[in-house]
Amino acid sequence: MSELHQAAAAGDYQKVEELLTQQNICPNQRDVDWSYKTPLHWAAAGGHTEITRLLIEHGARTGLRTEHGWTPAHFAAESGRLDVLRLLHSLHAPLDKEDICGDKPARLAQIYGHQDCFQFLQKAETECQAYRRKAAQEGISIDDTDEEWAEQTGLVEHNIVR
Repeated sequence: MSELHQAAAAGDYQKVEELLTQQNICPNQRDVDWSYKTPLHWAAAGGHTEITRLLIEHGARTGLRTEHGWTPAHFAAESGRLDVLRLLHSLHAPLDKEDICGDKPARLAQIYGHQDCFQFLQKAETECQAYRRKAAQEGISIDDTDEEWAEQTGLVEHNIVR
Protein backbone atom coordinates (compact mmCIF):
# COMPACT_ATOMS: atom_id res chain seq x y z
CA MET A 1 0.00 0.00 0.00
CA SER A 2 1.45 3.33 -1.03
CA GLU A 3 1.80 6.33 1.24
CA LEU A 4 -1.07 8.02 -0.59
CA HIS A 5 -3.32 4.97 -0.10
CA GLN A 6 -2.48 4.94 3.61
CA ALA A 7 -3.13 8.64 4.07
CA ALA A 8 -6.46 8.44 2.22
CA ALA A 9 -7.57 5.42 4.26
CA ALA A 10 -6.57 7.09 7.52
CA GLY A 11 -8.34 10.34 6.66
CA ASP A 12 -5.12 12.37 6.83
CA TYR A 13 -6.09 15.38 4.70
CA GLN A 14 -2.80 17.24 5.16
CA LYS A 15 -0.73 14.24 4.11
CA VAL A 16 -2.91 13.55 1.07
CA GLU A 17 -2.67 17.20 0.04
CA GLU A 18 1.11 17.19 0.50
CA LEU A 19 1.56 14.03 -1.54
CA LEU A 20 -0.63 15.30 -4.36
CA THR A 21 0.80 18.82 -4.56
CA GLN A 22 4.39 18.73 -3.38
CA GLN A 23 5.32 15.25 -4.52
CA ASN A 24 3.00 15.21 -7.55
CA ILE A 25 1.89 11.61 -6.94
CA CYS A 26 -0.73 10.17 -9.29
CA PRO A 27 -4.08 9.75 -7.49
CA ASN A 28 -5.04 6.77 -9.66
CA GLN A 29 -2.44 4.30 -8.41
CA ARG A 30 -3.90 0.84 -7.99
CA ASP A 31 -2.83 -1.28 -5.05
CA VAL A 32 -2.35 -4.81 -6.38
CA ASP A 33 -2.19 -6.23 -2.84
CA TRP A 34 -5.60 -4.77 -1.98
CA SER A 35 -7.77 -5.77 -4.96
CA TYR A 36 -6.54 -2.85 -7.10
CA LYS A 37 -8.07 -0.20 -4.85
CA THR A 38 -7.12 3.40 -5.56
CA PRO A 39 -6.77 6.05 -2.85
CA LEU A 40 -10.25 7.23 -3.86
CA HIS A 41 -11.72 3.82 -2.99
CA TRP A 42 -10.14 4.06 0.47
CA ALA A 43 -11.34 7.63 1.04
CA ALA A 44 -14.90 6.78 -0.04
CA ALA A 45 -15.03 3.71 2.19
CA GLY A 46 -13.84 5.72 5.17
CA GLY A 47 -16.33 8.50 4.61
CA HIS A 48 -13.57 11.06 4.10
CA THR A 49 -15.58 13.50 2.02
CA GLU A 50 -13.00 16.28 1.81
CA ILE A 51 -10.23 13.84 0.88
CA THR A 52 -12.54 12.39 -1.76
CA ARG A 53 -13.04 15.89 -3.15
CA LEU A 54 -9.29 16.64 -3.00
CA LEU A 55 -8.38 13.44 -4.83
CA ILE A 56 -10.92 14.14 -7.58
CA GLU A 57 -9.69 17.73 -7.92
CA HIS A 58 -6.23 16.26 -8.51
CA GLY A 59 -7.41 13.90 -11.23
CA ALA A 60 -8.68 10.81 -9.41
CA ARG A 61 -11.00 8.93 -11.74
CA THR A 62 -14.34 8.10 -10.15
CA GLY A 63 -15.07 5.18 -12.47
CA LEU A 64 -11.99 3.09 -11.71
CA ARG A 65 -12.80 -0.35 -10.33
CA THR A 66 -11.29 -2.94 -8.07
CA GLU A 67 -10.71 -6.46 -9.32
CA HIS A 68 -14.29 -7.27 -8.27
CA GLY A 69 -15.73 -4.31 -10.14
CA TRP A 70 -16.34 -1.99 -7.22
CA THR A 71 -16.25 1.75 -7.85
CA PRO A 72 -15.76 4.28 -5.04
CA ALA A 73 -19.56 4.48 -4.89
CA HIS A 74 -19.77 0.77 -4.01
CA PHE A 75 -17.46 1.33 -1.03
CA ALA A 76 -19.34 4.41 0.14
CA ALA A 77 -22.66 2.56 -0.15
CA GLU A 78 -21.39 -0.48 1.74
CA SER A 79 -20.15 1.76 4.56
CA GLY A 80 -23.22 4.02 4.63
CA ARG A 81 -21.33 7.16 3.62
CA LEU A 82 -24.18 9.34 2.36
CA ASP A 83 -22.10 12.54 2.24
CA VAL A 84 -19.53 10.84 -0.01
CA LEU A 85 -22.29 9.49 -2.25
CA ARG A 86 -23.80 12.96 -2.54
CA LEU A 87 -20.42 14.41 -3.44
CA LEU A 88 -19.76 11.71 -6.04
CA HIS A 89 -23.20 12.31 -7.53
CA SER A 90 -22.67 16.08 -7.69
CA LEU A 91 -19.50 15.42 -9.69
CA HIS A 92 -21.29 13.03 -12.08
CA ALA A 93 -19.47 9.94 -10.88
CA PRO A 94 -21.00 6.65 -11.99
CA LEU A 95 -23.33 5.53 -9.22
CA ASP A 96 -25.09 2.88 -11.26
CA LYS A 97 -22.35 0.46 -12.32
CA GLU A 98 -22.68 -3.23 -11.56
CA ASP A 99 -19.87 -5.22 -10.00
CA ILE A 100 -18.94 -8.71 -11.21
CA CYS A 101 -21.87 -10.16 -9.23
CA GLY A 102 -24.34 -7.72 -10.80
CA ASP A 103 -24.71 -5.55 -7.69
CA LYS A 104 -24.96 -1.79 -7.95
CA PRO A 105 -24.10 0.53 -5.05
CA ALA A 106 -27.82 0.85 -4.19
CA ARG A 107 -28.03 -2.90 -3.65
CA LEU A 108 -25.05 -2.82 -1.30
CA ALA A 109 -26.61 0.00 0.70
CA GLN A 110 -29.78 -2.07 0.96
CA ILE A 111 -27.92 -5.25 1.99
CA TYR A 112 -26.00 -3.43 4.72
CA GLY A 113 -29.08 -1.63 6.04
CA HIS A 114 -28.17 1.90 5.03
CA GLN A 115 -31.69 2.96 4.13
CA ASP A 116 -30.79 6.64 3.65
CA CYS A 117 -28.07 5.71 1.14
CA PHE A 118 -30.37 3.22 -0.59
CA GLN A 119 -33.14 5.79 -1.07
CA PHE A 120 -30.66 8.40 -2.30
CA LEU A 121 -29.03 5.97 -4.73
CA GLN A 122 -32.34 4.85 -6.21
CA LYS A 123 -33.04 8.41 -7.33
CA ALA A 124 -29.38 9.14 -8.17
CA GLU A 125 -29.15 6.12 -10.49
CA THR A 126 -31.92 7.51 -12.66
CA GLU A 127 -30.31 10.96 -12.68
CA CYS A 128 -26.91 9.45 -13.48
CA GLN A 129 -28.31 7.59 -16.48
CA ALA A 130 -30.17 10.68 -17.68
CA TYR A 131 -26.99 12.76 -17.42
CA ARG A 132 -25.05 10.12 -19.37
CA ARG A 133 -27.67 10.14 -22.16
CA LYS A 134 -27.71 13.94 -22.31
CA ALA A 135 -23.91 14.10 -22.41
CA ALA A 136 -23.86 11.59 -25.28
CA GLN A 137 -26.44 13.64 -27.21
CA GLU A 138 -24.44 16.82 -26.72
CA GLY A 139 -21.11 15.18 -27.50
CA ILE A 140 -19.76 15.71 -23.99
CA SER A 141 -17.13 13.20 -22.99
CA ILE A 142 -17.58 11.78 -19.50
CA ASP A 143 -15.13 9.62 -17.59
CA ASP A 144 -17.28 6.85 -16.18
CA THR A 145 -15.60 3.69 -17.41
CA ASP A 146 -12.53 1.70 -16.52
CA GLU A 147 -11.09 0.38 -19.73
CA GLU A 148 -8.35 -1.61 -17.98
CA TRP A 149 -10.87 -3.42 -15.78
CA ALA A 150 -13.14 -4.19 -18.73
CA GLU A 151 -10.20 -5.59 -20.66
CA GLN A 152 -9.00 -7.73 -17.75
CA THR A 153 -12.43 -9.17 -17.03
CA GLY A 154 -13.40 -9.58 -20.66
CA LEU A 155 -16.44 -7.36 -20.12
CA VAL A 156 -17.29 -4.53 -22.45
CA GLU A 157 -18.82 -1.51 -20.83
CA HIS A 158 -21.63 0.24 -22.65
CA ASN A 159 -22.62 3.07 -20.33
CA ILE A 160 -25.41 1.00 -18.76
CA VAL A 161 -23.92 -2.47 -18.68
CA ARG A 162 -21.76 -3.31 -15.69
